[in-house]
Amino acid sequence: MASSKQIEQTAAAWLARRDGGDWQERDQALLDAWLAESIAHRVALLRLEAAWAHSGRLKALGAGIVAGALPARGQWSCAPFDKHADTQGPVVVATGNDSGQPVRPGKDSMDLRHLVFAPRTTRRPARLPRYIGIAASLVLAVSLGWGWTQYTAVEQADYSTPMGDVRTVVLSDGSHATLSSDSRIRIALSHGERHIDLLRGEAYFEVSKDPGRPFVVVAGERQVVAVGTRFAVRRDSADLRVVVTEGTVRLQPGSRGHAAPPHPTLLPAGSMALASASGVLVRSGTIEDAERQVDWRGGYLTFRDSTLADAAVEFNRYNARKIVMGDAEVAALRVGGNFRWSNTETFVRLLEQGFPVRAEQQPDRIVLHSR
Repeated sequence: MASSKQIEQTAAAWLARRDGGDWQERDQALLDAWLAESIAHRVALLRLEAAWAHSGRLKALGAGIVAGALPARGQWSCAPFDKHADTQGPVVVATGNDSGQPVRPGKDSMDLRHLVFAPRTTRRPARLPRYIGIAASLVLAVSLGWGWTQYTAVEQADYSTPMGDVRTVVLSDGSHATLSSDSRIRIALSHGERHIDLLRGEAYFEVSKDPGRPFVVVAGERQVVAVGTRFAVRRDSADLRVVVTEGTVRLQPGSRGHAAPPHPTLLPAGSMALASASGVLVRSGTIEDAERQVDWRGGYLTFRDSTLADAAVEFNRYNARKIVMGDAEVAALRVGGNFRWSNTETFVRLLEQGFPVRAEQQPDRIVLHSR
């Protein structure tokens, strides 16, 4: 997969070629095919076109054009250099000069608002310099617009999973995102930030190292920020759970703009944080403990002295047929072990065999009662 930089360079080449004249239907068909390959291609071309227009075609190199006026396409051209002049530079013709002779900017007093360019001569190569000039102007235009394009997304996409499915996607920066059952994320990768909205469910991120572009996962009113690490983020209504299996991440309140919000919480590998309206609770443990919390990636759920009610909640995240507690006594039973989240029936049979539990089978649910 091409990097963002490679895609941008290709888009600049297409824009320069299209603006260089002699554009044929075959050229347009090739460009359309390239744009259809990826939304990142279309966004890159649109962003460069916007930067090109935003620069106002460089105001004819600042040659006195009235503010708000743009030179017409094709108006930029230069006469050949005067080999006998003491200073090399483009020769221009000024309509405001009574002599009607070519003058050089800065050597004669003239009203630059009346400046026009000399026509292009036939001795100038027809194609290559024009392409080079356009490409160079594009680079300059993008540089001038860096302040407003730094955080403009160059790649955007949505990914989701249905209930009972797990999916891993590869982002263009080399990072991986594994979505749990019934989950959805929205990504927006830019030059200054890798922004991920966790819209629902849970996702595990393996972040490629890029110190210049923080990896920010937004879930509700909170953010989880990393540079290069591995961690999972889960949304349960307004609550948030973060599990770190490698490196360190920063859990912080959401912020507007790019100012650092107050009261961040640093989470090293092996830790798990539960964030709710009442605050943030951090539990430190081993990396093995943290890995068990994300066993769902391999199709398993791991419980260690968990209540049966909590175990049922985990199973219900992956199955349409729900496990329901019939009374408070059965809900308080403690269970442990490693189970496939796709095999609810086996889990319930084990409960009936090893615990004082009776299962009431219904079409859309399994109700557990104490006995």
